[in-house]
Amino acid sequence: MAEENRLRRFAVLIDADNTSPRIVAGLFEEIAKFGEASVRRIYGDFSSSRLRSWIDVLQKYAIDPYQQFAYTTGKNASDIALVIDAMDLLHSGRFDGFCLVSSDSDFTRLASRLREEGADVYGFGAQKTPESFRQACRRFVYTENLLPEAATSAREPGGGPRQALQPSSAAVAVLTRAIEQMESEDGWVSLGAVGQRLANIASDFDPRTYGYRKLSDLVRKTGAFDVDQSEGRTVRIRARREEKPKAAGRRGAPRRSPEQQIP
Repeated sequence: MAEENRLRRFAVLIDADNTSPRIVAGLFEEIAKFGEASVRRIYGDFSSSRLRSWIDVLQKYAIDPYQQFAYTTGKNASDIALVIDAMDLLHSGRFDGFCLVSSDSDFTRLASRLREEGADVYGFGAQKTPESFRQACRRFVYTENLLPEAATSAREPGGGPRQALQPSSAAVAVLTRAIEQMESEDGWVSLGAVGQRLANIASDFDPRTYGYRKLSDLVRKTGAFDVDQSEGRTVRIRARREEKPKAAGRRGAPRRSPEQQIP
C-alpha cells in the first residue's frame, strides 16, 4: 500500500546554457503536479559571467551544480555530461521519469532513448524549441508559461485571460482533431477525455499558451464548440454545427399564372 501511495520520482536535469533562472519557481511547482523532483542537477560553466545569475537560486531550490569548464570554443561539455548522467540515473532503476530542461534540439535522441526504456520524459523549454525535441517528450511545457508574470496574471480576479503566446483561435484545429478521433454517436464528448487525447496528439498543448489556465475557459473562448454543463454531470463539448439558412420565401401576393397575366 505504501508503494502505491508514494509520489513518482523524477530526475530534473537542467541545461543552464539554454534556460533562464527566472523560471525555477514555476518549474518546480509544475513538476509537483505529477511527481517529486528527487534529483535536481544543473549543468554549465558557472565560472562564466553569463551564468552568474544562477548562483542566487541554486541553494534556495536545492539544485546541485555540475561545473563543466568550456575548454574549447564551440564544444558543449555540459550537454555531454547531462546525457551521461541521465543514462546512469536511468540504469539505477530508481526513477519513474526525467524532466529535461532545455531548448536545445540536441536532447531529442536522449528523450527518445529514455522513453524507449519505459521512462516518462517531461520537457521544459522556450517556445522556440525545435519540434523534434518537443514531440520526443511525453509532455512539453513552454517555459514562458512558468515565468512569474505569467503565473500572476493567471490568478487575476475576474477570470480575464493572461498574456497569451498564441491566439485562442490557433487551438481550434487541434481541439477539433481530438474530438474527431473520439467515438460518439451524437458528437458530444467529455472535456476530460478530450484533455487526455490532446496529450497524445500534441505533447506541447497547454491552455496557458492561449491565455487561459483551464481548458474549459479556452474552449468557450474559441466560440467554435458547444458546451454542455448540466447539473451533476461532467462537462461535455462538441464541434459547433452551423445552422442551414432557411429558404427565403417571397412575401406578398402569390405570383399569377401566365393565363392570369394581362397582356
